[in-house]
Amino acid sequence: MSTVPALYRHLVDDASMFPPGDLPLTEAVTAHRAHLAAPYAELVGAFVCTDDDLMKVPTEAARIGGGPLRVSVVISGGAGGIEPVIRWGDRSKDVEVTAVEVRLRDEDDLSRNALRVVRACDDCFDEESAYVEIGLGGAWERALDVVADAGYAAKLRTGGLDAALFPSEDQVASFITACLDREVAFKCTAGLHNAVRHTAEDTGFEHHGFLNVLLATRASLDGASQDELIAVLASRDGADLAARARELSDDQAANTRKWFTSFGSCSIDEPREDLTALSLLETL
Repeated sequence: MSTVPALYRHLVDDASMFPPGDLPLTEAVTAHRAHLAAPYAELVGAFVCTDDDLMKVPTEAARIGGGPLRVSVVISGGAGGIEPVIRWGDRSKDVEVTAVEVRLRDEDDLSRNALRVVRACDDCFDEESAYVEIGLGGAWERALDVVADAGYAAKLRTGGLDAALFPSEDQVASFITACLDREVAFKCTAGLHNAVRHTAEDTGFEHHGFLNVLLATRASLDGASQDELIAVLASRDGADLAARARELSDDQAANTRKWFTSFGSCSIDEPREDLTALSLLETL
């Protein structure tokens, strides 16, 4: 019997090498293996690294042991960088590349950029997934159409090291609705390592909460309006959000997670501690 409820299983991808965590590779892989051996292991998703770091990961994975490491690779150079990562992963016995994450950078030509990405994926994928970060500027919904037609997933940046990188509740609600309307699964990245929406004390940035996003996704699936989604995303009432989460059946939780697949966090402990504090995860 799992100690991690269905709504949170494999929810948190381990992006500890990325800002603001910035763990060195050796420490990041060691910590990831420790998380996978912990009682809360089912909370943890893939290990996230860049394509530049990918070739260094197997050495550390083999040194620590525990079998092939499941890795999601952030592609730094656009569509042309996808096939080398997949082919290299196919040859490695210590790393399993489960997904690539690709950012569309040309806002003036997002849909054609998206088309180049999905064609590159089509040419080399077997069982791998692709998360295409389309942004929320320019003709982003047309780019999402391309991703949807190809059967791949989307990625939403929910924060970063600058206040401008944090989308509004309205933008996040629009993204969720657009994905679900097109039957596109999505993940989130950056700024989402706490359960509940809050203002960061050190920066003053307005952070979204991953519990808010989960419940907004569920609400959208249940036919909620845009204003209702915005209200869920804006809520800072952790007790109320936790109560709503506890009311979900396992089938509702699984259906929610079919679409909101995971989020990348530079910390596994912060999401775990938040869930524990809200009595949504057993004290482990």
